[in-house]
Amino acid sequence: MDTFLLNDGHTLPAIGFGTVGVQGAKGVIELTTAIDNGYRLIDTSTNYNNEGMVGEAIRRSSVPREELIISSKLPGLAHDYDKAFKLIQEQLYRIGIDYFDKYLIHWPNPKVGKYDQAWQALVDAQKLGLIKTIGVSNFLEEHLDRIIDKTGVTPATNQIERHPYFNNNELVQVNNDRGILTEAWSPFGRNIVDILADDTLKQIAEKYDKTPGQIVLRWNLQNNVLPIVKASSPKHQQENVDVFDFELTEEDIQAIDAMDKGEDGRVEGQHPNEYEEFV
Repeated sequence: MDTFLLNDGHTLPAIGFGTVGVQGAKGVIELTTAIDNGYRLIDTSTNYNNEGMVGEAIRRSSVPREELIISSKLPGLAHDYDKAFKLIQEQLYRIGIDYFDKYLIHWPNPKVGKYDQAWQALVDAQKLGLIKTIGVSNFLEEHLDRIIDKTGVTPATNQIERHPYFNNNELVQVNNDRGILTEAWSPFGRNIVDILADDTLKQIAEKYDKTPGQIVLRWNLQNNVLPIVKASSPKHQQENVDVFDFELTEEDIQAIDAMDKGEDGRVEGQHPNEYEEFV
């Protein structure tokens, strides 16, 4: 799999495996299968209620721990500096690992306005070796500039909503301008059937003998965006990483960009300046 080089010198696989909704014994099977199918970046969060499952999959996998990149997130309830620092340690105990390869602030919660405290906790946790690379999620330009100005540390990644119905290109450019790698959560949207059944994607997919999902992933990769995908079946897991043998034309990319529906395209109307995560 191709990789992305981060601003702190670390590298990430070009595609990550998302675990939202992946839980229990069934989740362990899905995740170990994904690892067998080549995924190395595993994306979880305390709010996914599956840290135990992730830890069990890591232990059962034949892939050495040092070859896996485990990423988690800080929830909104722990933006105070002390709470953030303690919860990072607690999450490590829950999963049963000594360090996070990657760790993000899940949402900025700007009305509360303590995300700069949370960011300082991540900076200090990184210095102590609890985290290798630190980043944020759902941060807008003003949120990014505030934490950079306060700490002098630029996030390595910013995981944002991005899919053909909400391409978020302006925020992708904001990230690029600051040397921050964009990650895309829910790259197929939440109503997968609607997006992947879109005629634009189907026509482009037919041209390359690929699936509409593979076209969406390639669109992200060619825009310097790392997609976080979720797939239960081995077939779809394999399809999602079989996207490195073709390239979209600029015309294809423009056609997919034109699918954008603006704010109406957000999957759950979660604008980062309005949505507050309190759990």
